[in-house]
Amino acid sequence: MTDTPIARALISVSDKTGVVELGRFLQQAGVEILSTGGTAKALREAGVKLRDVAEVTGFPEIMDGRVKTLHPLIHGGILARRDAADHRAAMKTHGIGAIDLVVSNLYPFAATVAKGASREDCIENIDIGGPALIRASAKNHEFVAIVTDPADYEPVMAEMRAHKNATTLALRRRLAATAYAHTAAYDSMIAQWMAAQEGDIFPKSIAFAGERKQLLRYGENPHQSAAFYVAKEPGKPIRPGIATATQLQGKELS
Repeated sequence: MTDTPIARALISVSDKTGVVELGRFLQQAGVEILSTGGTAKALREAGVKLRDVAEVTGFPEIMDGRVKTLHPLIHGGILARRDAADHRAAMKTHGIGAIDLVVSNLYPFAATVAKGASREDCIENIDIGGPALIRASAKNHEFVAIVTDPADYEPVMAEMRAHKNATTLALRRRLAATAYAHTAAYDSMIAQWMAAQEGDIFPKSIAFAGERKQLLRYGENPHQSAAFYVAKEPGKPIRPGIATATQLQGKELS
């Protein structure tokens, strides 16, 4: 499987940067758009036609939005292998339509912690449906494109223009890797926060979320590659040091 035409897309994002432009592009390309909540509202206000996920599933959003996309008609459309006869048969039997593109990013957990929100508010900003959509799409990247970073909207649109509204396997593989990094960083911040809430300074297992600050000239030795990453902790600024310094002169760091 190489190119996958985009006929149906699901858009459900917290960060709405560029989502209207993407929605308009998909509409002009003849893509059926499914959406939820605030994303659907923003797209509709911009004149983008779409269907609510609740209309597709026949089940309304419940529990203050905690449950909305967790449904077989959504996840079946994402996880189905298009090259497996039994998967296609299950889709036909249960009336499941394929979803070829998923655009999702997660509730602003770190930002909520950083502004000093209550424990209850922080818990409510732990996304459930989003990570499920993202991980399912990334797992089935042979057939589904998953976009978690608004910076990737333009590359996706450019590829669709160049490939008759389809995405290539190479792009889908790259997007899947970005997606898993997105959910991994998200979960690591939640784990750090929860451990801190319990006063657990040295939890049994720990994960760090890091963001690349820059590529380095070389690593431990001149023949080695290297990069400089900054650890991100929810609710805490980056500690002063090399990570916050501005280089004024000299060669690039190694």
